[in-house]
Amino acid sequence: MAGEPACRLYLITPPEIADADAFCRDLEAAIAGGDVACVQLRLKGATEDHIRTVGDRVRDLCHARDVAFLVNDDAALAHALGADGVHLGQGDGDVGAARTLLGHDRSIGVTCHNSMDLAFAAGEAGADYVAFGSFFPTTTKSVEHFAEPELLMQWSEIAEIPSVAIGGITAERAALLAAAGADFVAVSSYVWAHPKGPGAAVSAINQAIATPAA
Repeated sequence: MAGEPACRLYLITPPEIADADAFCRDLEAAIAGGDVACVQLRLKGATEDHIRTVGDRVRDLCHARDVAFLVNDDAALAHALGADGVHLGQGDGDVGAARTLLGHDRSIGVTCHNSMDLAFAAGEAGADYVAFGSFFPTTTKSVEHFAEPELLMQWSEIAEIPSVAIGGITAERAALLAAAGADFVAVSSYVWAHPKGPGAAVSAINQAIATPAA
């Protein structure tokens, strides 16, 4: 859309949320800190009931702030929660099946690691965006695939489908990835563990990607 920044923040929740009220206060502060394109609910190992409980709260907060709400891994759960889309890993289901369930007004993203071939396959299957990474070491998840910033540049030159860069991203690293061609930078622990709070982290990321490193 006209007027939107070239690169935007794709925010991922912490892997565990014990207290939905406390997390929503942190999320409110994060969104108040600057532009947030979307929030992905990613609760690995939680029960479906807990994910639904937290998801209802996060969805309502996101929609009240005009932020898209996505669910990780599970298209059926995304549909049940009224999410704006789903993010699928390579083993999390078929893009076509997710599209049939969610319709064409919901977003579907696909993890493509460091592979242009996987990204092309996702695009041909109808994905709305592709995610590359990990670009840096991260404590959020175990990393089997590392990507180089040049991959973002190559993708931006030959494809129209937006790219998301993920993995160990800080404000400084976000600037490098934005300069390389990322349409979104996906960030989790940097925001939630920032010593000055989530709002300061989001502000720092937005400042960095507004003036990406050369």
